[in-house]
Amino acid sequence: MDHPVPDSHFRFMALWYRVRDLLASRIRVLSEVGIQPGFQVLDFGCGPGSYISPLSRLVGPEGRIYAVDFHPLAIRSVRRIIRKHHLENVEIIQSNGATGLPDSSVNAVLLYNTFHDLTEPERILEELARVLRPEGVLSVIDGYISEDAVLSGITGGQRFHLQRKGKKMFIFSKNGAGD
Repeated sequence: MDHPVPDSHFRFMALWYRVRDLLASRIRVLSEVGIQPGFQVLDFGCGPGSYISPLSRLVGPEGRIYAVDFHPLAIRSVRRIIRKHHLENVEIIQSNGATGLPDSSVNAVLLYNTFHDLTEPERILEELARVLRPEGVLSVIDGYISEDAVLSGITGGQRFHLQRKGKKMFIFSKNGAGD
């Protein structure tokens, strides 16, 4: 997310996500992405960190999770998760877009329930394409806008193309990645 939502909105969202996570495991959702041990994963707009702990388990000690969010409450929440679960493979990046990661350095980017909130989606998609490896995937879920809005928004800038539509998400590849 490239701008912070009000604290009250963030707290409500975090509560709703806790309820959601009790009803449906985040591991099941992540299984559609194809994350493997050793992967480098960017969780862009990580919010309260629902995916951090399951991602950490999936990538294992050789992998790395980059949790990016702009909201101070998101950063605090992810720090709590890291401490509570003793996660050593998670790095927090507080940013409104730029990750500071090297070019072509991540295997997967998660953009979950964030796209609809971006004020400058093209700038963010440019950054995500820059850090994604040629064979990497961009996984998008956004229940706040239509499927057509997700598809046109992600593919409109010609950086990504739809690889497949899963049960819960869209999986995109970088254009020119040999797909």
